[in-house]
Amino acid sequence: MLLRRPARAARVSLVTVPLLVAALACAPVEETAEDTSGDAAAPAADECTPDQLETQTAGTLTVGTDSPAFEPWFVDNDPTNGEGYESAVAYAVAEELGFAEDEVEWVKVGFNSSYASGPKTFDFDINQISITPAREEAVDFSDGYYQASQAVVALEGSAGAEAASLDDLTDLRLGAQTGTTSLTAIRDIIQPATEPLVFDDTNAAKQALQNDQVDAILADLPTAFYISAVEIPGSTIVGQFQPETGEQEEFGMLFEQGSSLVPCVDQALATLTEDGTLADLEQQWLSDSVSVPTLP
Repeated sequence: MLLRRPARAARVSLVTVPLLVAALACAPVEETAEDTSGDAAAPAADECTPDQLETQTAGTLTVGTDSPAFEPWFVDNDPTNGEGYESAVAYAVAEELGFAEDEVEWVKVGFNSSYASGPKTFDFDINQISITPAREEAVDFSDGYYQASQAVVALEGSAGAEAASLDDLTDLRLGAQTGTTSLTAIRDIIQPATEPLVFDDTNAAKQALQNDQVDAILADLPTAFYISAVEIPGSTIVGQFQPETGEQEEFGMLFEQGSSLVPCVDQALATLTEDGTLADLEQQWLSDSVSVPTLP
């Protein structure tokens, strides 16, 4: 059964992985005398209906994500079941826009190809894609629907597990999925002495950690919790940190550049934030707040 703006007493997630629940407010924007972005009129309600939206297929909302689709963002590698945080958020947005469950179509989109320039096969893509200036040169993003931090995963008793600061990571063998902000954080923030190993996907990174090819791998915090709690017994989250960009890292829905859908999706996300739906979904699928060490 697909989840739609669940009641406060929603059932317990199939995956109960503890993680640091971040506030869902967008990063603050410094206003200047020339900043008139806040003056833009929100789209009218009748402009954000299925018969008015310029979607890939009339009357259908086409949503892209990668395969495999990892937990806790999706469950059982099936985006269509409404389970997992990102699947549930996508369907909640679809409902706000007026699309029924059977009017949402999912398509497979590789992570790295999603933010390449050019025409898209989807109306929006949802796949833990961080909003970055470089990506915004080729695609458009919605407002953030989740605030992310980077986390370091290592095997218990290993050199990686002993790290207490980012400086302690510089002499270690590190790895992350290609094209991710985790890989960027390794190269730009940690700057290890040896070039990090780059993997096609998270599964390959996890296998490398188990095979002692790397001392630690980086991933967003919810994914790191799932890896440590469920997928790799004997692993631990060493700590978390925010990339030093001056702004909170956020995941956004990704659109073809110039998409007319962005204002309507932003309006839907604003409603879901204000009425508590996003917070409820985060609590349900990403579980309770816990203390995770911050790596200085």
